[in-house]
Amino acid sequence: MRAIARLLTCAALAAACTLPAVAADRPRPVDPLAGVPKDSVTHHSISLPGGRLAYTARAGTIVIRNGDEKPQATMFYTAYTLDGANPKTRPVTFFYNGGPGSATLWLRMGSFGPVRVQTANGAMTKPAPFVLADNRYTLLDASDLVFVDMPATGFGRILPGGDPKKIFGSDNDVNAFNQFVQRYLTANGRWNSPKVLFGESYGTPRTAMLVNSLQNAGVGVNGIVLQSSILNDALASSGTYGGANTDDWQYVFAMPTMAATAYFYHAVPGAPATLPAFMKEVQSFAMGEYRAALNQGANLSPDRFNSIVAKLHRYTGLSELYIRNNDLRLTSQAYLAEFRRSHAETLGAYDARYRLYALDQETEYPQLEPSDASIDAAFIGMTNDYLRTTLGYKTNLAYLTGAYGAIQAAGGWDFTHNGGLPLNSAPDLAQAMTYNPSLRVFSANGWYDSVTPFATTVYTLNHLEIQKPLLKNITYGFYPSGHMIYLNPDALATFHADLERWYKTLH
Repeated sequence: MRAIARLLTCAALAAACTLPAVAADRPRPVDPLAGVPKDSVTHHSISLPGGRLAYTARAGTIVIRNGDEKPQATMFYTAYTLDGANPKTRPVTFFYNGGPGSATLWLRMGSFGPVRVQTANGAMTKPAPFVLADNRYTLLDASDLVFVDMPATGFGRILPGGDPKKIFGSDNDVNAFNQFVQRYLTANGRWNSPKVLFGESYGTPRTAMLVNSLQNAGVGVNGIVLQSSILNDALASSGTYGGANTDDWQYVFAMPTMAATAYFYHAVPGAPATLPAFMKEVQSFAMGEYRAALNQGANLSPDRFNSIVAKLHRYTGLSELYIRNNDLRLTSQAYLAEFRRSHAETLGAYDARYRLYALDQETEYPQLEPSDASIDAAFIGMTNDYLRTTLGYKTNLAYLTGAYGAIQAAGGWDFTHNGGLPLNSAPDLAQAMTYNPSLRVFSANGWYDSVTPFATTVYTLNHLEIQKPLLKNITYGFYPSGHMIYLNPDALATFHADLERWYKTLH
């Protein structure tokens, strides 16, 4: 009754009486972190040749903030830490895939984590049920492992009030990962631990920029692993990675990968007994005689033209007529469609060991990616099962394998770096290695990768314009696999052994 009487009084004296605002009508401040799932912590063990290791797994998110400390996005991660280890001597390695726009399920579920999805090696994987097993090649015996999904992938999201245009882009991306690393180190007391960055594909230019960014911020880094690199888009073929290279260099860099593919399919007459020996021969031809012939253009003599045609025919398995019709200039995408055309098959750009029947036998370029067809369902299905069940991460959110739709909606990825295009992160790496003469670099490359050909990586690292003593800090690994080296268990075993030795050089 008192409330009614007050309302009547105010109605009668409207000119002199003002009603208080009704609480239900007041706008409530939105908490951008409301609904963010809680981290999960579980405990596990794994038996390795050196003994049984007990480890803790944490699945969770770290908040990325703007200059005003307002939340912008969450980045999902899984961390595996060895129980009882001394954090002052125990390395911590940050892994991430590329895209740009990809989550890190591929490295998490296929490479050096404590578990690994079983997929067919160079062939089509059968449908579910899939198998997830302990990974005998995990690097957990050498380092703690943190697998990081970029913003708006995995279970990470752009938060209310966050601006995608300030997240999706090369420089913005590095800022986000810089924040992630520093916030992880702070939250887990790892500032004095040896630190390693491990990037695959676009994760390699991210790493080159990130290591420089971190070191400029006073965060020491001991080593970086560059798997399937593309550090300078000016050298990337415009047909395979959105690069800017329309010069004859693109054919020089692509040809050794074609030759490796031909060797894999036993299409090279009189080839050396081992692939590395054959690759040495082919690279000498590509960087020397082949490059010189392309440089001459229309001035190339008929005899020299015929000689180059014959050698390309032997090395690549393509017909002399096809090589002549293309004026000696062979693109990766066209090769993958042409090489097995008589078998009605196209090969994988990411890994030429994988093949599918051609939808169109006359197609100029492959229409489907065979390695995707083989592994996508296994990796995506087991990622969801593993994170939600084994690691106990409780959420109804979808695990986003990529942010490609969100990037497109935001106007696309901004590749501008330090105000310039095309993206070139090689100077960042050169500066980081010069600033920190102890920084170790491991460059891992698959022979059958046409997306980021190994010859391009070797050329780039040989042209960093750093002092010669620093070149000793670069270690190379070449493996009989493709872009995702770990899809071949034999290659993974060798890669693991190489990294085990490399980690010992970081102290």
